[in-house]
Amino acid sequence: MGFNHPLLDTLYHIVDEDNHDSNNKNKSEQARSYVRDAKAMATTPADVKEYPNSYVFVVDMPGLKSGDIKVQVEEDNVLVVCGERKREEEKEGVKYVRMERKVGKFMRKFVLPETANLENINAVCQDGVLSVTVEKLPPPEPKKPKTIEVKIA
Repeated sequence: MGFNHPLLDTLYHIVDEDNHDSNNKNKSEQARSYVRDAKAMATTPADVKEYPNSYVFVVDMPGLKSGDIKVQVEEDNVLVVCGERKREEEKEGVKYVRMERKVGKFMRKFVLPETANLENINAVCQDGVLSVTVEKLPPPEPKKPKTIEVKIA
């Protein structure tokens, strides 16, 4: 996909700040928000494991405290892991020679399967690794055939 791709042109026009119409400003802000969220999701790798009784979502979160991480369920079946890693405050007399660690917003969204028990979700962050465990619902009981009494007329 080159720089002259129609999709990029469309995105550029949506995000373009020269549109002063209030409707266009609203669309522009929505587009910027979408791009920020997409970037945050692209830079937040995760592993997803399925066990016989649960699903486990594993996300690396080095250096974050529990207050920096939010885990919630949206729209009845979307697991959202998000937060923000902030830059350390600069100390006098200290200058960065190199800055490579990521700072800023992070987010991941996972559509949970119908078998997920939304009432039984645990999130634990240990040694910089967040593990979110979503228990599975028990399988439904197999339907027993209904016996109909045959009447003799």
